[in-house]
Amino acid sequence: MDSGQSARLTNLDEAPGDIEWSPDGKYISFSAFVPTTGLQLAQLPSPPAGATWAEPPTVYDRMVYRFNERGYLKDGFRQLFVISSAGGAPRQITSDDFPNGGDPLIPNLAVWSPDGNDLIVSINRHPESDLEPFDTEVYEVSVTDGAMHALTHRKGPDHSPRVSPDGRWIAYAGFDDRYQGHQTTKLYVMARDGSGAHSLSDALDRDIDELRWGPDSSGIYVRYDDQGDTKVGFFSLRGAFHKIADHVASTTSSYGGGSFSVSRAGAIALTIGTPAAPGDIAVWSKGALRTVTAVNEELLRQKVPGRLEQIWYQSSKDQRRIEGWILYPPHFDSSKKYPLILEIHGGPFNNYGDRFDFEKQVYAARGYVVFYANPRGSTSYGEEFANLIHHAYPGDDFYDLESGVDAVVARGFIDPQRLYVTGGSGGGVLTCWMIEHTRRFRAAAALYPVINWYSFALTTDIPFITKYWFPGNPWDYTEQYMTRSLTNLVPQVATPTLLMTGEADFRTPIEEAEQFYRALKLRNIDAALVRVPEEPHGIGVRPSHHMAKMLYVLGWFERHAARSGSASTAP
Repeated sequence: MDSGQSARLTNLDEAPGDIEWSPDGKYISFSAFVPTTGLQLAQLPSPPAGATWAEPPTVYDRMVYRFNERGYLKDGFRQLFVISSAGGAPRQITSDDFPNGGDPLIPNLAVWSPDGNDLIVSINRHPESDLEPFDTEVYEVSVTDGAMHALTHRKGPDHSPRVSPDGRWIAYAGFDDRYQGHQTTKLYVMARDGSGAHSLSDALDRDIDELRWGPDSSGIYVRYDDQGDTKVGFFSLRGAFHKIADHVASTTSSYGGGSFSVSRAGAIALTIGTPAAPGDIAVWSKGALRTVTAVNEELLRQKVPGRLEQIWYQSSKDQRRIEGWILYPPHFDSSKKYPLILEIHGGPFNNYGDRFDFEKQVYAARGYVVFYANPRGSTSYGEEFANLIHHAYPGDDFYDLESGVDAVVARGFIDPQRLYVTGGSGGGVLTCWMIEHTRRFRAAAALYPVINWYSFALTTDIPFITKYWFPGNPWDYTEQYMTRSLTNLVPQVATPTLLMTGEADFRTPIEEAEQFYRALKLRNIDAALVRVPEEPHGIGVRPSHHMAKMLYVLGWFERHAARSGSASTAP
């Protein structure tokens, strides 16, 4: 650290991950992919002299055989390794045909016990792991010989283990799996030997994430979302809870995120952000929070961001209170009439909040008022609110979003003839759902949506949706799959619609958007299909593609800004 010199420790075919120092600094643990032979169906004969066979076929026999951003998966599993921090050959700690170092669906991080004898890790080693991907357990893995011992034994995920500094306790996150669409992730603590496991967070009813022990082992700091804001809180070992900090942020999105760490002296460093500032580093110490960076100060001297206003309104469905936000264009003038974009979050079990959002700021800078909300199904309001869409999505979330648009229009500065709707992933689903239930929007842009739940269940890289979002497989519940599919109400659509998906999207494969595009074309509805080369879910790997996504949406809306005729309120 003093000289700045570096030394290469490994020579692996693929990058190592989940890198952790041992407590004494003498070793480093990591995970790495170890290939296996895979299913062999035949051995081709040698080619004739002077000839070369074509690339051989590839055989897959796992449930998840391709994954978003990773592509088609190779045969093998991630395993745990340890290497001396001074260099040398890494030593493989785990083996067997299990993802002992994590898999695409369940990322992993092995942490050291304070005595340096064991790695504590969350693994799904059940024989039915393909069909029950979330059923992980916390294991103790001996660094000496790789011996494994399960410390948890229940149906459901047990993940993100952290050992207390004094070595007496293990904190971890999880829930008892009931196959609900959303299940609140709780904070658990057990003795180092796995006994006495109990929840500390039953009273909070918010999802727990990013566990960090206090330096004196008296409790655990956690990250959680509450009503669209990401926070850091502290649970004592007796279950007492208090909030530490608000506005933890990931910098460029209305979605939650951000990170924090705890020093040995008890100070907390965290990423922090507001609707007007993309993100900085702050330090919390002895009850006071101090921002220590201003990395976007120069940018904000040149660009004026739009102002964000939080609103609460009632849904026309059941008068339930819904939280939303209005992003105003820079230099907003309430005496003028502005076009409105309804922007819908994905997930669907996710949440937007009062965070800086680059894409929405671009829309606002082009003169649009942007409205977004957390309709039923959104997280950060408790398990009951999230599960209002259990086996019922898309559905009544339409009324929550429609009522929000009504509330903004009622303020008097929106031109009701220039309303637009867009969203990505689950937001793309609801974009199509909105235009199937109202014709008030002049144009729509559905980004990487799910259109046909039957085909989606059989092609997505997250096959667990059949157990959690539906009551079972599509051939057993065909009517429910098709009733909730966007193809079901295509005859109701009259809104010009843009469909856009990345060609390498394995989460909501591009064939989903193509189905809706073809359906609209068969009905002679103005529609366009945009295929973004090499992009996975989200369309943001390449900056030019991210810019194209935003500008194509705006271009589609501007193309239809002068469309003749008035918008009606019912199909």
